[in-house]
Amino acid sequence: MIKIYNRSELSLENILDRTSADPSQIIKIEKAVDQILAEVKSRGDSALFEYTESFDKVILDNLKVTEQELDNAYQATDSEFIEILEEAVENISFFHKKQLRTGFEITEKDGIVLGQKITPLKRVGIYVPGGTASYPSTVLMNAIPARIAGVEEIVMVSPPDKNGSIPQMILAAAKIAGVNKIFKVGGAQAVASLAYGTESIPKVDKIVGPGNIYVTTAKQKVFGLVDIDMIAGPSEILVIADSTADIKCVAADLLSQAEHDKLASAVLICTCIEYAKNVSEEIERQLSDLPRNNIARESIDNNGKIIVVNNIDEAIEISNEIAPEHLEICVDNPFDYLDKIKNAGSIFLGKHTPEALGDYFAGPNHTLPTSGTARFSSPLSVDEFIKKSSYISYSKEALDKVKDKIITFAEKEGLDGHARSIEVRF
Repeated sequence: MIKIYNRSELSLENILDRTSADPSQIIKIEKAVDQILAEVKSRGDSALFEYTESFDKVILDNLKVTEQELDNAYQATDSEFIEILEEAVENISFFHKKQLRTGFEITEKDGIVLGQKITPLKRVGIYVPGGTASYPSTVLMNAIPARIAGVEEIVMVSPPDKNGSIPQMILAAAKIAGVNKIFKVGGAQAVASLAYGTESIPKVDKIVGPGNIYVTTAKQKVFGLVDIDMIAGPSEILVIADSTADIKCVAADLLSQAEHDKLASAVLICTCIEYAKNVSEEIERQLSDLPRNNIARESIDNNGKIIVVNNIDEAIEISNEIAPEHLEICVDNPFDYLDKIKNAGSIFLGKHTPEALGDYFAGPNHTLPTSGTARFSSPLSVDEFIKKSSYISYSKEALDKVKDKIITFAEKEGLDGHARSIEVRF
């Protein structure tokens, strides 16, 4: 059962448990990932085939998804779901197009041109998890911003099932979202293939998308050779509710994240102890017939909390310290509090705006900073798929006006070569 606390009973550090794995387990995982990375780097496709047989229990003839496979999956997908995917793509595209940047150029001074140019990344890799669930939403949320940014080639990797296939919904979403190439490979070996390149899989400039601890560790280890989006931790939801918020809705919203992962955190901050007890009881009722009951139960029992505070302002102060991945404001006049919210991955305002709306359909990205990193980082966006270059052009006359200042600056830093590169021009 979810635990209920008064604010005075908890420190900020233990409101949202973010304990890391056992150090010995981390060492074991890192050692395994190091070996996988080294094998894929040195042996390419042959290592991928071996790891796929070992981990996914399937022998493949080819790593690449063919156009025929892609078309067959699209045709076999329920037409109603295809329409839903297409509408979601429209919403996500509309939102992300607002994020497009343009360069600028400044020519206010005679003989001086300053500017910034925007260049999309050439090739990016998207990791889409497999296993117990299928997530076409992950495809959309990662591929669409890349496409809008102008990325030339989007490469997707996802583990095959025991039939040697990627789920139809995943392939249909990839086709609609404009993914260019798809490969049947998962785990740390998939990350390695994108980072180093193999005979079949091209090397990319950036790897995005969620995964298990092996995938996440591999992304950490190849960062620098390629860019990555973020290091994602377990899913989090923080709901701030007053006593007018529907108890069934609040309980359902907490469970919507608890069912993700046994390590997920679902926290409610409210202003009334009786309301807290009622939500706790409702969570128990809803858990009884939730299909992913075992996962949600462990999440709620180990990481779930209800915290009773004096007022909504106090709740927001706590939320800003926690910096949750998902923040729901289930109160009257939620926009009155928007400016007070400083740290949150995505904010859901009002009693009819559940977190699941953002996961699939509304438009903003669902790839969000976790583990308190919303204090300094942002959701996945078009910005993740571009790079900015500055440029400078001075005429000789313009350089002449400032040459002595630059020479002095260089000499103060003891860099005579810098100074001479100016002097030599005069």
